[in-house]
Amino acid sequence: MERTFVYLKPNAVRRGLVGEIIKRFEQRGIKIVALKLIWMSKQQAEKLYEMHKGKSFYNDLIDFVTGGPIVAMIVEAPRVIEMVRHIIGDTDPLKAGTGTIRGEFALTITKNLIHASDSKENFEREYKIFFSDDEIIDYYLDVQDDI
Repeated sequence: MERTFVYLKPNAVRRGLVGEIIKRFEQRGIKIVALKLIWMSKQQAEKLYEMHKGKSFYNDLIDFVTGGPIVAMIVEAPRVIEMVRHIIGDTDPLKAGTGTIRGEFALTITKNLIHASDSKENFEREYKIFFSDDEIIDYYLDVQDDI
């Protein structure tokens, strides 16, 4: 089993897409092991996106992700990093495949509804910005026998 960090950006929450997005993960057999609705702080945003500091879009990105509530989660499944990236689609909604979250619902590259860790290393760095280890719940999901 593998874990990854995902968060639904403020526009996903404002547009009422939280249930639809989570449904797509659950339908694939992905288990949610941590979940919370929060308002991302500026400090959390700066830490999450520190690799983009100094780039032209950085300040707008920080303002956007701190401009409303987000849904942060940790999900688990075999090859979940790769699977989640496939489900959400390309960062550019015009390049995202039909049926992907971004392909179906996102409008722009910068406001593309969802973020997911792209590697085990980034998962380890990113989830700790939003969750403590005692907030992760290990439990059995019936679908585990089918994956």
